Order: sequence, then structure tokens, then C-alpha cells
Amino acid sequence: MTADITSGNLHGSQSVDRALALLAMVGRHPVDGASLGQLVTESGLNKPTVRRLLLALIRNGMIEQNEQTRRYFLGEEAYILGTFAAHRHGLLELSYEPLARLAQTTGDAAFLSVRRGYSSLCLHREEGTYPIRTYALTTGRLHPLGVGAGSLAMLAALPDAEVEAALNANAERLARDYPGLPAEEIRDRVRDARSSGHALNPGLIFPDSWGLGMALHRPDGSLAGAVSLAAIESRMQQPRRDELLSHLKQAAQDIETTLAQLYAARTRI
Repeated sequence: MTADITSGNLHGSQSVDRALALLAMVGRHPVDGASLGQLVTESGLNKPTVRRLLLALIRNGMIEQNEQTRRYFLGEEAYILGTFAAHRHGLLELSYEPLARLAQTTGDAAFLSVRRGYSSLCLHREEGTYPIRTYALTTGRLHPLGVGAGSLAMLAALPDAEVEAALNANAERLARDYPGLPAEEIRDRVRDARSSGHALNPGLIFPDSWGLGMALHRPDGSLAGAVSLAAIESRMQQPRRDELLSHLKQAAQDIETTLAQLYAARTRI
């Protein structure tokens, strides 16, 4: 993202692109908010430019700043626009109940993720009741496609050309942040996921953090996102893993069924 918003002059559409990129960055810190320093680092822009763009977004109600902490959050106007968009792109809203059932039934953490370029963005984490938890994935976190169970499930759902494009685009980040997960390992995992119909992360990122993931599709077959489960290693061994997979499949089916109903209703508008 840094390369996308730092080149050229701050004029016209480029200014809009940069402001929207900052808006997205603020949105990825929904709980604690984003500090000015974080936004400067993530954007690659200088501090005066970031301040100027943030002030423009504040004036338009897209973000707001907490007076005590000085951290930035999405604003009321962003919420209103999101509410309107939910009628057309309401994957998160229609996934709440299936995710809650999945977490309650299994006792483990359940997640909804979507693709953002060559990354996977966690939209929601639903906690289970089991007292020992893994925090490899939290709401708002971005991972390269293929890193993590839900992310791997989405990558496996893409054509081979896009898989290679994602691996090439993320090559530097994978080598730097995930040296134990080389591209060939991800390719092998993609093949396994396509064969089995689900993705398995057997502690590849954190040794005691395992995951199961399944891609979600729109009625036209295109990728909508992924639903996944995470648990410590001992809770993902057989035969329990097959039981978890059954519950995961049901949650994915419930979400896709409701998504199909949403699309059917949209065509009648």
C-alpha cells in the first residue's frame, strides 16, 4: 500500500486516493484506534501530509479523533455509508449468527475474512468458551493471502494465475515476516485445500495455533470471503478435527445460503 499512495504530487485524484487509503488504515484499528505515528508509518507519507488528509476526513465526518487519547476512529458518516452498503455487500452482517453458533458449538474462536488485493483482512473474530485461546488472528489484521487457514482457503479458491500473482506480490513480505512459510509450501497447501475442500494450518505460523478454513462463494461462484476456526494444537487432532470441519461446513453453507437470498432480493430491486 505504501507504494500506491506515496508517489507523485498531492493533487486531484491522487489526493482522494491517499485520503481513502488513510480511511481504510483507520478502519483496521476498530477497537483501540490508530495513532498519528501508526498512520505515518503505514502510509509512508510525511506527518504534515497525513495531518492534512486526516483533517479533511474529520471535516467530512469520515473519521473522528478521541480528545483524550488523540487516536483516530471511523466517524459517524463512515458508519452511515457502511449501513447503506450493507444492503448490497452485507457479508459481515449476515455472518454474525452463523459465526456465533460456530464458536458456541465448538468452543473455539471463529473468524470471517475477506480478500483485499493480495491480502486477507479479518472482519470479525467470535470468541469461543474454551479458556485457552490463540490470538494469531484478530479483527482488523491483514495477512498475505495464503497465511492462515481462512486466507489459505481464499487463495486456493483463486485460479492458478492469481495464486502466482499473489505469491509474487507478497514475496518480499513472506520472506521477511514468514520465513518458515516459503512459496512452495503455500503452493502445496493450496493443492491440499483444493483436494479436500478446506484449508488446514497445522501451526505453520505459530507452533501451537492451528486453524481450519473454508472459502465462501457468491451465487455466481466468485469468491466472497472465508470462514475459519482457530484452536490450540491438542484441540485440532483427529477425530475432533473432523467434527470441527462438519460444523465449519454448516456455518459456510448457512452464510452462502443467506448471501444467495440477499443477491436474489437485490435483483428484484
